[in-house]
Amino acid sequence: MENRGALALEKVKTERKTKINKLKESSHISKIVKGFIFPIFLLVVWELAGMYGLVSPILLPRPSTIFVSFIDLLLTGNLLGHLEISLWRALGGFLIGGGLGLLLGLFVGFNKNTEQTLDPTLQMIRTIPHLAVIPLFILWFGFGETSKILLIAKGAFFPLYVNTFLGIRGVDSKLYAVAKVLQFSKWKQITHLILPAALPNILLGIRLSLGAAWLGLVAAELMGSSEGIGYLIMDARQFSQTSIVFVGIIIFAVFGKFSDSLVRYFERKLLKWQDNFQG
Repeated sequence: MENRGALALEKVKTERKTKINKLKESSHISKIVKGFIFPIFLLVVWELAGMYGLVSPILLPRPSTIFVSFIDLLLTGNLLGHLEISLWRALGGFLIGGGLGLLLGLFVGFNKNTEQTLDPTLQMIRTIPHLAVIPLFILWFGFGETSKILLIAKGAFFPLYVNTFLGIRGVDSKLYAVAKVLQFSKWKQITHLILPAALPNILLGIRLSLGAAWLGLVAAELMGSSEGIGYLIMDARQFSQTSIVFVGIIIFAVFGKFSDSLVRYFERKLLKWQDNFQG
């Protein structure tokens, strides 16, 4: 009898887990569907407006025309080559700028003297626009890959630096009192208290840093580049090939969204302990 009762209980638990998993899957699918409703509606309206001549095909080509241009670029092999170069530039700039921003944000956040020495200068540099430093980067590093990657790195540096610094300084002081009661060592305070508490800000910094890297990529590929999606857009603009311009813009948007969604996936995994308002 006891074995039968245990088996029945186990069966009920299994059925409950299956139902919960199905509900989670349906909720996830529902979120994806909701995210596609507005873009599809916008594309339909756009296509109909172009079809009935409400907008100029030169200024705003129809989505179907843009799709045909995308397929043509894909079949000729031009698109993949430009895309690969742009991805490597964006990734290289993000790793250099974001990595330095994370390290310096940790260093300044943990040390008051370092903050007083470095932070004022870094905040001044942060306000300098990309376009203002392009002539200097060309003068210092030429038109090669170095200047482009460093320009992207400049954009990726500050979001991660600022958010890492604010995350560390935003840790509740009451947690330090708890750490003292538990007799945590300095290293244990950093790894078990400060960094986990600062993690939401750090992950937000990574998201913003990736976005800044994509924006920096556009600026970088405008300065004497002969390869990349930015160059493809500029070249198409000169010949009034608006559909190709839109192909480049959509590629930037899609890859920007993909990188942001990837970080948000890790946010959900790493920040399960957070109990936030969900709307």
